[in-house]
Amino acid sequence: MALGGGNFTTQNKVLPGSYINFVSTSNNANVFGERGIGAMCFSSDWLAQGAVTEITAGDFLTNSTKILGHDYGDDSMLVLREFFKNGSKLYAYNLNGGGVKANNAYCTAKNAGTRGNDLKTVIAKNVDNTNLYDVSTYLSTILVDKQTVATAKDLVGNDFVTFQPSASLAVTAGTNLTGGTNGTFNETQVAQNFINALEPYSFNGLCVVTDNSSVNSLLAAYTKRMRDSVGKKFQAVVFDTDNNYDYEGVIVVPNQSDEDDGVIVAWVLGAVAGCEINKSLTNTVYNGELDIDVNYTQSSLEDFIGDGLFTFHKVGSEVRVLEDINSLKSTTIEKSNIFKNNQTVRVCDQIATDIAEIFNTYYLGKVQNDDMGRTAFRGDIINHHNVLVGKRAIEAFNSEDIQITQGNEKGSVVVNETITIINTMDKLYMTVKVN
Repeated sequence: MALGGGNFTTQNKVLPGSYINFVSTSNNANVFGERGIGAMCFSSDWLAQGAVTEITAGDFLTNSTKILGHDYGDDSMLVLREFFKNGSKLYAYNLNGGGVKANNAYCTAKNAGTRGNDLKTVIAKNVDNTNLYDVSTYLSTILVDKQTVATAKDLVGNDFVTFQPSASLAVTAGTNLTGGTNGTFNETQVAQNFINALEPYSFNGLCVVTDNSSVNSLLAAYTKRMRDSVGKKFQAVVFDTDNNYDYEGVIVVPNQSDEDDGVIVAWVLGAVAGCEINKSLTNTVYNGELDIDVNYTQSSLEDFIGDGLFTFHKVGSEVRVLEDINSLKSTTIEKSNIFKNNQTVRVCDQIATDIAEIFNTYYLGKVQNDDMGRTAFRGDIINHHNVLVGKRAIEAFNSEDIQITQGNEKGSVVVNETITIINTMDKLYMTVKVN
């Protein structure tokens, strides 16, 4: 009879033999969330309506015409250029809604919006085979697609149009698409659709490019609910001259610019989302294209800080961020003045997001809630925090301060800890004694 063998769970085997388990060495759950991700709702005459479109910085540089209907340098791309000065990825949503797709006898624009009216179809006989047609699609004067076919049913839709298979092809020097509209819409309703569509996505901040107070109030309420009730950590950026928000999750920008009110939030969103947790935006140079109103007195700037407004001011020939703060004004024992500082909020948000991801990925429904399981979880928290120490985001901590116990229910885990967040140097008080 064969000897016993295989794996073991407990040392309870009956037959003599070798029982060997193969397990991986400890592989720390080093989850550290990506930064630079924003969600933004803005007006576009081509971007798909009613859906979130993911755009990376690389996409914007190389494929802006396909995605947004315009070249990177076009005036209509200002909002995107402002965001991508510091942001790396954008979940974009079109503030226009209910638009109509332009069309002609041969095709229909892929997206609704007035940009579709700049498309045209050019049809010519193929020089090598007169039984075939060369069907070209132009966006303004740019050739974006060309196909050689016998009939319309052979045409394949491209990045800009879908073809009508029943159309009769005929030589034309250029047939414009017409009837495209951006639509009539209610900004508040579109903004509601925007935040509803964001549910599957994770990001560091969001904004709607508008000065609509109803929209801004909606964003603030949504952000507070997501942060406090759902545990989804991000900050909203709004344009407003007053701070009626009083919440660490909302950043209020009062500066107007030469563009439509509210455009400035695109740059701030990119900067907030892209700022590393061991950095601050205080004194950061504005590197965008807007002509920002910074004609403020010293007294006005002090009032802005007291009111919790994220303000730009002039230093020499440069426009800089005055202080990296949020709209929190009413402090409590639970939320002291330190929570007015966005660097503090970023560190707290990073910890909350990362530890939740570690727990959900490696422990939820997988690891027993006993001393061994909780010790493993504690070890991963310590490893995560040590990364933050290395990044100089938090002070060195005593690992013994991290306590993990079973909660009131058998499956619940309770963590208690104390950390000290590091902020950048913001103020210098210096006394010099002169003999």
